[in-house]
Amino acid sequence: MKYIDLPEGRELDIITIGRIAVDFNPSPEEGFGPLKNVVKFERYIGGSTVNTAIGTNRHGLKIGMIAKISDDQLGDFAIELLKNEKNIDTSHVTRAENGEKIGLTFTEMKSESESSILMYRNQAADLALSVEDIDYNYIKKAKAILVSGTALAESPSREAVLKAISFAKRAKTKIIFDVDFRDYNWKNDDEISIYYSIVAQESDIIMGSRKEFDLTERLLVDNKLSDDESAKYWFNEGVELLVIKHGKEGSNAYTKNGESYSIKPFPVKARKGFGGGDGYASAFLYALFNDYDIIDCLEMASAQAAMMIRSNSSSDLPNTEEVKKFIKQTKEQYGDMVARGDK
Repeated sequence: MKYIDLPEGRELDIITIGRIAVDFNPSPEEGFGPLKNVVKFERYIGGSTVNTAIGTNRHGLKIGMIAKISDDQLGDFAIELLKNEKNIDTSHVTRAENGEKIGLTFTEMKSESESSILMYRNQAADLALSVEDIDYNYIKKAKAILVSGTALAESPSREAVLKAISFAKRAKTKIIFDVDFRDYNWKNDDEISIYYSIVAQESDIIMGSRKEFDLTERLLVDNKLSDDESAKYWFNEGVELLVIKHGKEGSNAYTKNGESYSIKPFPVKARKGFGGGDGYASAFLYALFNDYDIIDCLEMASAQAAMMIRSNSSSDLPNTEEVKKFIKQTKEQYGDMVARGDK
């Protein structure tokens, strides 16, 4: 079923705008334990935006990227990996010119239920994205742009994002806002709410956790909203589709025709407590762009999120057949309604 009218005849399905980083995760042989004790790491490309680009691409969507990376060996690592992905256009991934470095993330995996990240983002290359990097003719090649909230944390990146949104409106390119809150680089909650709400009010699809919606809405409403109230508020602002995530409690989706749907997480043995959101977004957008029913979009999203939670990497994303195989096997073990929730 079609829930959003995408422009036809476009060369690209989605252009992602935002962070490319490098992750260092403890090797599986390290087991669980404090980061200070880890000797061996595995290196991956990282950052929610690039992970979503890779994930949607592996589902068969044609992806473009607008991003800034460092002009050094780690920038080389990132761009070469992306060029090896089929159907990811990297023509608008450019090098930082003033010594900015690609962000580094070290992950700590203490147990199946306890993990954290240590980030190095001073003078981060991704936040050096500028208005000069935004090209109208490129934006109009895509059915949609996907904006990450992380890209709004500092100038000049935030102005670049706002310019891209203006161009998307002009080109009738749909705008997807993945709120993607990270507390680093932000100065205060007011700043977060101001820029999140500006982008949300221009978006066609908003995806985020309950906490992220609360941050977005905090200057707009008197009291915190429920999911149903958030849906009503944002539909009045012109948004067409909302996804609100609740971690281990599952997630809810709302369509502008008044329908709502729920899904629960798929049961897995976790390796880490993060990375699921990128898999979730990848599978949900693939299914949405291929006219799946919303409940099936949610099921694909929840399944891929679970697959990423059990993986040592956040960028080793599965393809469509692998996700469907995981769903089939899990249902055979736990029953057909393993993740289906009731609203």
